[in-house]
Amino acid sequence: MEDRIRIQGLKLETVIGVPDEEREASQLVAVDVEIVPANRFDQLNDEIDGTVDYFEVTQALKRVAGKGERRLIETLADDLAKAILKFAHVESVQVEIRKFILPETDHVSVSTRRSH
Repeated sequence: MEDRIRIQGLKLETVIGVPDEEREASQLVAVDVEIVPANRFDQLNDEIDGTVDYFEVTQALKRVAGKGERRLIETLADDLAKAILKFAHVESVQVEIRKFILPETDHVSVSTRRSH
């Protein structure tokens, strides 16, 4: 099994939705990220320089989600995945977004996996 870094349940504020009225105000989505780092954990020698700084990843995701507006959560998932791939030491990433919009459901979700 590959080593992985997971960020679970990150709350991001974003302007998203197909109907115009849904995009009149920002809303929260929940994001789960799974990163496969380029270096195995046993190669790191307890040094951050060879791994992914997950705090910096979360800050980048907040910036991406907060910039502009989108109609589809699929587009947001792709934008977030591309942002994570820009970080050093990232081999691949999976992003799942949960949106809490439909009545009588817990959430709607999409996921995408991207790699170099």
